[in-house]
Amino acid sequence: MSGTVSSPVSEPVVDAPSEEALLRDPFVIELIKQLRAQDTHGTWEGKSDATLLQPYILTAEQRRELPMMGDPDPDTLWRLDLFHNAVGLSIERATGCMVAPMMKMSHEGFGRCVLTTGRLIVVNRYLRDVHRFGFPSLAKLAQAGSKLVQEGVTMIETYPDVARYG
Repeated sequence: MSGTVSSPVSEPVVDAPSEEALLRDPFVIELIKQLRAQDTHGTWEGKSDATLLQPYILTAEQRRELPMMGDPDPDTLWRLDLFHNAVGLSIERATGCMVAPMMKMSHEGFGRCVLTTGRLIVVNRYLRDVHRFGFPSLAKLAQAGSKLVQEGVTMIETYPDVARYG
């Protein structure tokens, strides 16, 4: 028997995007614009973009502290609404089609959000456990928003006559 030792195949290490790169993501930029537009009294003027996005980040520990069932508070519903507004505006910028979000939510945190343009539903999301709405990291927030934006853009490109009907 030979004395060779097989080494495990190592996977290439992929560096996670830096916070600065994530803050330049088109969806994240739109979400920051939405947040800053809500600051009518200048309270958040001195706050960094990362600080403004902090309520969207919900670590595993924070998630564990929340009950399994619960009613969403107004701040969580507001963040959810701004998230979908940012998705809609990002789709608008990419396609030139005006996108309108509509959300129907029960008091228990279950519901549905659709984004429409013309006669086309470009994004359709069922929502549950909204009281636990958040993402484990800024990267996951950017990824989730960008995925919805791409889904909407693809729908408009697939059905342009329906999207531009009106």
